[in-house]
Amino acid sequence: MDKEKSERKDRLFYKQKNGYELIDEKELEKLESYCKGYMAYLDSAKTEREAVAEGIKLAEAKGFVPYRTGMELKPGTKIYHSNRGKSLLLAVIGKKPLSEGSVIAAAHVDSPRLDLKQIPVYEDNSICYFKTHYYGGIKKYQWLTIPLELHGVIVLKNGETVNVCIGKDKSDPIFQITDLLPHLAKEQRKKTSDEFVPAENLNLIAGTIPDKEEVKDRVKLAIMDLLHKKYGIIEEDFLSAELSAVPAYDVREVGLDRSLIAGYGHDDRVCAYAELAAILETDAPEKTAVCILADKEEIGSEGVSGMKSMAFERFMGDLCDTQGVKLSHCFANSFCISADVTNAFDPVYPDVSEKRNAAKINYGVAICKFTGHGGKSDSNDASAEVVARIRRIFAKNNVVWQMAELGKVDQGGGGTVAMYMAERDIDTIDAGVPVLSMHAPYETVSKFDCYMTYKCIKAAYAEK
Repeated sequence: MDKEKSERKDRLFYKQKNGYELIDEKELEKLESYCKGYMAYLDSAKTEREAVAEGIKLAEAKGFVPYRTGMELKPGTKIYHSNRGKSLLLAVIGKKPLSEGSVIAAAHVDSPRLDLKQIPVYEDNSICYFKTHYYGGIKKYQWLTIPLELHGVIVLKNGETVNVCIGKDKSDPIFQITDLLPHLAKEQRKKTSDEFVPAENLNLIAGTIPDKEEVKDRVKLAIMDLLHKKYGIIEEDFLSAELSAVPAYDVREVGLDRSLIAGYGHDDRVCAYAELAAILETDAPEKTAVCILADKEEIGSEGVSGMKSMAFERFMGDLCDTQGVKLSHCFANSFCISADVTNAFDPVYPDVSEKRNAAKINYGVAICKFTGHGGKSDSNDASAEVVARIRRIFAKNNVVWQMAELGKVDQGGGGTVAMYMAERDIDTIDAGVPVLSMHAPYETVSKFDCYMTYKCIKAAYAEK
């Protein structure tokens, strides 16, 4: 009788297992190999521009070519389109016509950071600083005293682009934002964490040695002289620059068992790499496979390189035109995985999550039926049919997965590109890697969950 009860319980109850209990040694080797590739990608892509450039490099090595309007597109053709160097679209043309839809994976490659203001250089008490404006949702205090690198471009008045990267090479100097010593922080400690670091205090130390000339702002003059000698720029050129301060941390394995990965920008390059790696290994799909590496998600997917942009319509519209297919018909029959991270349940901070519906480390790719906040505001909320579809794909391809909710209902919330894809009449669902310390300068993910997210997208591309 006890055995019967146990069997009935096993048959009727939904159970989850730690992923490492479900895979064999052969697949563990594939997992480690995949994660080495991801770690190398993350180390080389600390801004959206670098993520796109690295994506193109990897794609071209796998036979992808730049898309040109009117080019022949037969099944198996591999193409890419760079949208202003800040977002990337890739496709492998399928055997079936686009009237039957496409399979899309959409992630973003921008991450929270500190952008230099357009007039950033100033001197105060013989210290030269760069003023910043934070980008995306950050806890400002986390950026104090940590080592920072400067990445980006300066576009001169004549149109020439100057690439800037200071701090990445171990022989380079780094930048830093100072903090108040605890001995004098009595008043500071009375404030909330959001208040005790005003945004206008997030200024990078650029230098302290004065120029030999007896003029005002001698340190600033010396710093501008260094910049002019290295990059050929003058202060006015900052007006047409995009320069970002990002953490000067290498990607590292975490834990004695090396099961986790720490790095800057897991949100959302961990999912961007998963879909990139998946499409690079896709050769002859039934339906056209599309990979989107979008920009500007951290500030609402705005602008010409964000997911609200018509750049996606233009790219897909061109593909549809070559087959005489209406874009609206293609979208209505398409399926999209919004590949974005979610919150991983943290036992140190259990009160913000609802345990039964929270994603856990090492339990596989996390599926979010909805994101948003409160009463599902600003959310896609995938239909039951779409969830069932992804369940079938996972079951056929041995993908370890879990359902997830970002946090307790009234705790807060967040969004992804899913609702912008759904607004295009595309069935869409969120799937991605659970992250510890999300939006911190140094985030943490599970190798197992990274691998299963890649496996999830590869399976979707291969669906018949």
